[in-house]
Amino acid sequence: MSKPLIVTCPHCGKEHVWDTNNRFRPFCCERCKMIDLGKWANEEYRVEQREQELPETDHHA
Repeated sequence: MSKPLIVTCPHCGKEHVWDTNNRFRPFCCERCKMIDLGKWANEEYRVEQREQELPETDHHA
């Protein structure tokens, strides 16, 4: 039998066994999952988005 996969909780850093029965994965527990969700809701995490330049238009038409 192979060794269980050990992962690190993205919030607290605690190592735990990856278990498909853990409904909070990849977090170790509900508390860590809810803290992370709260950070997204409070906009503490942001996904960077680059501004797109608009193509130049030909004004001589």
